[in-house]
Amino acid sequence: MSILSWIIVGLIAGALAKMVVPGEGPGGIIGDMIVGIVGAFLGGWIFNFFGHTGLDGLSLWSIIVAFIGSVVLLFILRALTGNRRTVV
Repeated sequence: MSILSWIIVGLIAGALAKMVVPGEGPGGIIGDMIVGIVGAFLGGWIFNFFGHTGLDGLSLWSIIVAFIGSVVLLFILRALTGNRRTVV
């Protein structure tokens, strides 16, 4: 899959995952894109681990796989970071 396809799938998956997972996302649109791209790798690995096809180009299936990976990644990030508040 080309870099442009990864970016497009990452943007879509990151934006969708941010809508589903409650809480503040990391870093706006760039953070969403990074979460989407890393989530695409994670989703592809998860699906391949269970014997299914991972990412296969710019398709609906790739967006679904990347979305699932992005949601998993956001839940992991939320669990690790928690609610950090600064006291002034």
